[in-house]
Parts: sequence; structure tokens; C-alpha cells
Amino acid sequence: MNETNHIQSVFDRDLEAIQAMIMKMGGLVESAIINSAKSLETKDEDLAAQVRRNDAAIDALEEQVNQEAARVLALRAPTASDLRTVLTVMKISANLERCGDYAKNLAKRTSVLVQMQPPEGAATSIRRMAREVEGMMKDALDAYIQRDAALADEVRRRDHDVDQMYNALFREFLTFMMEDPRNITSCMHLHFIAKNIERMGDHVTSIADQVIYLVTGEMPDDTRPKGDRTPYVNMEKG
Repeated sequence: MNETNHIQSVFDRDLEAIQAMIMKMGGLVESAIINSAKSLETKDEDLAAQVRRNDAAIDALEEQVNQEAARVLALRAPTASDLRTVLTVMKISANLERCGDYAKNLAKRTSVLVQMQPPEGAATSIRRMAREVEGMMKDALDAYIQRDAALADEVRRRDHDVDQMYNALFREFLTFMMEDPRNITSCMHLHFIAKNIERMGDHVTSIADQVIYLVTGEMPDDTRPKGDRTPYVNMEKG
């Protein structure tokens, strides 16, 4: 094996190790999304606490990915296409970490809502929306592994459905609050939760954008339709 092939082989091994971290991180985030929504629907405070605890593992993996990627950049001097791969995994890990934060925020509000009586069916609708985002994330990560730009583009387009679900929930919560002022506090918490999930969809879409960039060398140039036109108060970072 000549020196060039040896360097490429070492780079490939390093990248495989980083890619394994990304997939592990993705699995943890997918579980966090599903379990945070499930804890709300079933009023399971123990499950919500588990989601909050597990966020530390997601944060640690992001840090590990960044450290390994920085090491590869410093030692391997990757070519243009390989450099694109390293930058992509760093951006994907950052988006996964933010999704983990939003899931943790959702779990935090579960403990508050357990003490209240949210409008009937609201938690089920929240969980359905979370399941849609989790499915998008699974497909976005599959697209990354398979270098499938078409699947990534499909994920981008599905974000519009998540926006539509959020808008429908927002209108529903407004109706509940106008019908009975006693619903205001619980509906405000539910609105923040729905917005967290909608923001997760945006971060998953960013992952899909990165996959397309990785495969084609260009970021998507078409503006995807956004269904979100409702007022928004900034979420706290967990």
C-alpha cells in the first residue's frame, strides 16, 4: 500500500468511528423524542426524568464528535470531498444535540402538566406530531448513511406536514383558552411543547440539507414551504 492509500485508509477508519458516534447519538435523540411525548400522554414522571438524565449522554457524544473531527482535520489534512464529510458530521451532531435539548424541555414540562388537567386529546396530538418528527429523523440519518439525496429531499418536504400539525394545534389551544380561562396555563405549556417539536423538525430538516450538500456538493437552493406563521416566544435552552 502506498502512502496516499495508507493515509486514505486511516482517514476512512477515523470517519467510521465518528459515524458510529453520530448513529449512536441519533438513536438516543430518537428515543428522547418518543419518550418525552409518551411521558406527557401517559403522565409518566419517571420516564420524563429519564429523558432529562439521558440528555447528558447526548451532549457528551456531541463533544466527542467535535473533538474527533477536529483531530482528523489537524492530522489528516483531508481533501475537498473528505473535508466536506467531516464538516457535515459536525453540523449533523450539532442539530442532533439541539433536538435533544428540545426533548429535555418537553420532559421538564411534563412534570408541571401532570398536576393539571390538559384538554382531552391534546397530549395524543402532541405525541402524533413527535412521532412524525422522529420518523423524519430516522430517514434523515438513513439518508446520511446511504448518501441518498432523494431521501433527504423527501425529509425536507415532510417538514411542511409538521408545520401544519403545529398550526392546527396552535389554533386548537387558542380555542380551548377562549372557551374556558382555566385552560390557559395548561394550554400555554402545551403550546411551548408543540413549538419545541416543530423546532425539532427544523433541525432534522437541516440534517437533510447537510446530506444533500454532502452528496452533491451544493446546499439545496429551493426554499422549502414553511407552514409556521404563528407568534412565537423563544424557548429556553435546557
